[in-house]
Order: sequence, then structure tokens, then C-alpha cells
Amino acid sequence: MPVKRRPQPPVTGGERVLILSAGVGSGHNSAAAAVHQACATRTEIAEVQVLDVLQVSSALYRDVVGKGYFVLAKGLPWLLDWAYDVSDAPFWRRGPIDPWTQANSLPVIRAIKRFQPTAIVSTHFLPAQLMATLLMRGVIDAKTAVVTTDYDPQGLWLTSAFHSFNLAREEGKIELIALGLPPDRVAATGIPISRYSDAEPDRAAHDIPHIVISAGAAGGDYAIATVRQTLHMRSAFTATVVCGHNEETRRGIEKLVGTDDRFTVLGFTTEMPALLRSADLFVGKPGGLSASECMAAGLPMVLVNPIPGQEVRNGDYLLEQGAAVRCNNVTTLGWKIDQILTEPGRLQRMKSAAKSTGRPDAAADVLAGLLDGPSRPIVVTRAAQKSILSASERQLVASDLRGESALVRLTDPTDNSTVALLRAEELEDLQKRYASSEGELVLRPDQTLASIRWEGRRLIRAVLRNDDALRVRIDALPRE
Repeated sequence: MPVKRRPQPPVTGGERVLILSAGVGSGHNSAAAAVHQACATRTEIAEVQVLDVLQVSSALYRDVVGKGYFVLAKGLPWLLDWAYDVSDAPFWRRGPIDPWTQANSLPVIRAIKRFQPTAIVSTHFLPAQLMATLLMRGVIDAKTAVVTTDYDPQGLWLTSAFHSFNLAREEGKIELIALGLPPDRVAATGIPISRYSDAEPDRAAHDIPHIVISAGAAGGDYAIATVRQTLHMRSAFTATVVCGHNEETRRGIEKLVGTDDRFTVLGFTTEMPALLRSADLFVGKPGGLSASECMAAGLPMVLVNPIPGQEVRNGDYLLEQGAAVRCNNVTTLGWKIDQILTEPGRLQRMKSAAKSTGRPDAAADVLAGLLDGPSRPIVVTRAAQKSILSASERQLVASDLRGESALVRLTDPTDNSTVALLRAEELEDLQKRYASSEGELVLRPDQTLASIRWEGRRLIRAVLRNDDALRVRIDALPRE
């Protein structure tokens, strides 16, 4: 049975890449900047645009989402920890975007329509969720990539439709595959970081260990306490303290160290990559981007004051790799650093572990997977999402599900890419409507919309794109 394709307008001017982020801290925007930088290495990309979705939303929405996170982290960390754990369940949130977020997404949608991207990269879950909605509604016809920015895959990042899902580490990929997501749509690329130099770190220029102390995005009392404890160290060292845009923290630290020539205190600096490459030890919070930059530079970390949720989990991963130690009480910080510096071979072992953990090519790998990957998205139906959530709560892998709740995949045989993940009962509905005389499943636009379930219509609209029909192969989930 021939499959007809609708005529498409010729592609002119190459790929148009839109990178969407959200300014909740600096990490998401830093990842977006890294992808932007990597676009220069792809000759087929004609134009790139980066958009912080919070910057075009209302001031109230921007303050609640952006500043509210840090207010909770500082004043109610237990509540942030609880919220993180609740929302971590896979597909815990399956409904449409809430009305407030939907209203604030209108400027983003207008920007998309003006730019007319052929590819969209999301480095925050808010635009990732929005892109999934637009794919399902047929509003956009662009390849979409979800790029997580922490080492542990958090449930809010999972969406109903995407082309590629990019994770920080291999275990995260294994976890999503166990949930039922197909290996051809999930990649362990690492967290995108900017490439400033391919040269090896030069740490031989100084005779005594050099420490970089980061005050983090918010700075504050903990950063001053951290520096205070280094004053009690017995080991010889020099330190650069980076305070970012927090001038109050900078003044407090400058007053604390006084004329101590071991310390250099900086505000915001564009020289952070060079500092990381020349340092011997990093002291600060385990944010996804800062940790990734340290790992790429082969720089071990001493972790202090992690934000509950993702930063605690980031720290757990770095500890597991042997690339970091955690200081749970800042009063022991000086002693802990002394232990690292004085134990024979320990610092070098940590540097080696950090180097082996780093993924400096993450941004390029994200682009390669998106631009060179399948043209059709994968759709995860709401029924399939419910099955995945249920399996997770019962501590099952998706391939253990049986009966109507079992998951099946629809595969495009032309490139063997998975285009849909659905429940067995939904497959029966599609087969009744779209089975050919040869027993094959051929999806087509449905002119009588009432004759098929709403979710089935959304699936067909998203995966057909500009085609009149699509023959798909039915695959059961493999038993691992």
C-alpha cells in the first residue's frame, strides 16, 4: 500500500534553532548558552535564538517562579524537599498546563511563530512541557529536545511528546528505559557546558594548592561562614572567592579576610572557566551546571549547603563517583579540606575521578541527537503515563505490566524510530479503525473526529505531521 506524502515547502536558509530556558538560578540559562555556542559548529544551522521564557512573562509570574524557588530554599527547605519528592514520580503531572502558566506562555508562542524554528531545545521543564502541548495540538512542526540540567532525572521533565530526551548520566537513561521509554529517544549526553578551551588544565604553575570558593547564585551568610572556616586551615593554600552579583556578600567576605594575601575576592567574573581549569579544589554548592563544569575541568569538589532535592541528589552522584566530599557542618570545613590536601594521593585520585565523570561534549551531542535524529516525535499517551506511574509506585519495570495496562510501542519502519508509547487497550481501538486489509496498522487523518477517542486523535495529529498516512509496526516492550 503506497504511503502518500503531502507536498512540503522547500527548506531554505538551513536549520533555525530556538533555545528555550527559564532564569531560575543561572544553570538553565548557562546550559542554553552552551547549546548556543555549540550551534556554531553545525554548518547547516542558519540562525539561532535564545529565549528565557520568564523574561517575556508577567512580572508576578516571573517573581513567583524565579524568586520563589530561592525563598523556599532559604526559608522553608523542608517544603522544597517535600515538593521535589512528590513531583518526582514519573508522569505525576499529566494534565494540561495550568491556566496561569498557559496565559504567561502566550508571548513564547508568539515568539515561536515569528521565528519559525525547525528545531527547539528546552533547558527547563516549563518550556519542555509547553513544547509537548504545542506538538500535540499541531501548533509547531519542529524537532524538540528536552535537556535536563541535574544528574538525577526529575519527574517534572517527562512530557507527553518530544523528539529527544537528554540526561546527565547513564543511570538516568537506564531508569527511563525501565519505565518504558524507548532507547532510541533517550540519550545520556551529559549537561551542556560552554567550551572555552580544549587544552588540558594547567595546575603546575603554582606550588601550593589553589581553591575556588563559590558563593552560589544567592550568596549569603553560608558563603561568609565557608570562608571563615578556611582561615582555620593548617595546610598552605591560596583561594579565589567568587561572589557573583551579590555585592553584600562580597563586602562581607572582603571585610572578613582583610589583608590576608592568600585570598582574592571577586564579584561577577567571566573568567570562571579559567579559574576552574587552574584550581585544585572547588568549594561550593552542587548545582548541575557548576558540578558539570568542575567535572569537565577535572576539578574535585567539597560540597556545602546543597539545596534540598536536586542538589542533594547531584551531590550523592558525585560522592558515588569519588569526585567530591560533602561537608554537612560548615564548622568542620577547614579540617575536611586539610584531610584532602594532606592525605597522600587523595587529591589526585579525586581529580582523576572528576575527569572521568566530565562530559565536555554534551552540548554538541545534544544537537547531533536532535538534528540528525528522527523527524517525527514520540507521543506518550495519558493512559501510558498512568501505567508508567502505577508501575513506578508498585516498584515494577514497565515490561512487567500485563493485560490492558501493558505498554506497546508503535515504530516507524522507515528509520526504526519509536513514534508512540500507548496502552494495549488503546492499541485495540486504533486497530479497529486503522487496520489494513493485510492486517497492518496504517494511521491516517480522521475526517470523522467523533469516531475515535480524543487521545487517539492527538496522537495521530502529532506523529503524522505532513503525511497523508503512516504505516507503523507494533512492538511489545522487550523483557530486560
